[in-house]
Amino acid sequence: MIRIIPRYKLLLRYNINPETHDAYYTFVTQELVPSMQALGLYMFRVYHTAYGEYPMRQLEFLAEDLDAVRSALKSSTWQRLEEKLKGFVSDYSRKLVTFRDGFQI
Repeated sequence: MIRIIPRYKLLLRYNINPETHDAYYTFVTQELVPSMQALGLYMFRVYHTAYGEYPMRQLEFLAEDLDAVRSALKSSTWQRLEEKLKGFVSDYSRKLVTFRDGFQI
């Protein structure tokens, strides 16, 4: 297990396109999460909204410092991952917040 002192949280919010659900799941578990970790952003939590006017999914990645986040988001790896993710989802948004334990929007 990797231990970090989280300072920032990257929030990814979206709705999964039903027709791409299986490919989406494979992409997230086998490509997105391991690649994000290699970039210095670590999976923290995943939220699923069962009903309501909110995005279906929220992924949270943690980073120890702002430089790690900036470097990751400027990388060609992130650009490729984000574009691929957008092919599986709709209503995509991302947001960087200062870390606080618990649900953040």
